Amino acid sequence: MLIVLGGLPGSGKSTIARSLARRLGAVHVRVDTIEQALRRSDVLRGEVGPAGYEIAYNVAEDNLRIGRIVIADSVNPLKITRDAWRAVGDSAAVEVAEVEVVCSDGTEHRRRVETRTADIAGLKLPTWQAVVDRDYEKWDREHIVVDTALKSVDEAVADLASRLGG
Repeated sequence: MLIVLGGLPGSGKSTIARSLARRLGAVHVRVDTIEQALRRSDVLRGEVGPAGYEIAYNVAEDNLRIGRIVIADSVNPLKITRDAWRAVGDSAAVEVAEVEVVCSDGTEHRRRVETRTADIAGLKLPTWQAVVDRDYEKWDREHIVVDTALKSVDEAVADLASRLGG
């Protein structure tokens, strides 16, 4: 199974992804980690662009093909990226579950964005204004929504695991 998590920065997706990966014994593929490694390697001189996603798609597919559950963790802001994740699952002939992580409490979401610290060396976190201004297309197909403003991490992960059949 490929579990694709998306959502704005500070919504709680990486926290949910890590906890769910531990619970399911899944591989956690985080685009932020890949992009920051590319920046540190000096391979790319400018913006990372789609390179981090392209690498993540391939790493995920390799793991799916050997029977691992994969949790893809990225903002996943555009229909094209969501479609690409679905194509990875189709190519590996596995079920794809799409999950949007949101924080419906704007005050809490802003507090998280403004007070969090980077857990990846050198990663520059976005400001609240950058999160608000980000191009984030509305999801246009059935998907699971996890609202981190309404539940603790443990409750959200237990509910999500149950909805995923795990």
